[in-house]
Amino acid sequence: MDLEKIELQLNSEDIQERIRAVTALQNYTPEVAVPLLLKAKEDEQFLVRSLVAMGLGRQKTAESFATLLEMLKFDRDTNVRAEASNSLSLFGEVSIPHLQQAFHQDDSWLVRLSILGAMMELNCPNELLDVCICGIRGDDYTVKETCVSCLGALAGTEKEEEALQQLLQLVDDESWRIRAKVAIALSRYNNPRATEALNKLKQDSDHRVVAAALEKEFKMGDG
Repeated sequence: MDLEKIELQLNSEDIQERIRAVTALQNYTPEVAVPLLLKAKEDEQFLVRSLVAMGLGRQKTAESFATLLEMLKFDRDTNVRAEASNSLSLFGEVSIPHLQQAFHQDDSWLVRLSILGAMMELNCPNELLDVCICGIRGDDYTVKETCVSCLGALAGTEKEEEALQQLLQLVDDESWRIRAKVAIALSRYNNPRATEALNKLKQDSDHRVVAAALEKEFKMGDG
């Protein structure tokens, strides 16, 4: 699509045309694409703004980064903020403290899950442990479960001991779903305390927790 047509479609009342225009900008250089994407970042439709955030992630400039930070902090729609966090993570290590801060400030489950997924890819055990502890203390069980899984991924890292301690505190959690996630996470640790806690979960009152605690053994048997 030529540039003149893109500019016309960005101003169209038809959302489908605006979507096509934003999508087409991925084929242009940052010098051309970013100024036009910035014009669309205040679009009334969250889907257009989400695509703008996605596009800015592909156009790695200082202006893109600053705009994504603004969208992450201030956009009114959780979908847009979640997409902004994904796009920010594409900038690598420089995005980590901003994602960490956003996790603490934004209690949207969707945004928090996006940040957790991004941080898992960024190899930042210190910051990942921090947001996991924050998420476990929150009220959303989907976030809690994901945080428990992330703690399992910290096995073998410099934050292994602290992560294990967090998991051990959840062995008797009232939710069977949390206990099941804890069992799977503990199976990744080569540690006597993890083994002891896992053995306890193999005797759990809920059969789904028992199955989770035995999952690694089943997989080894199949292998």
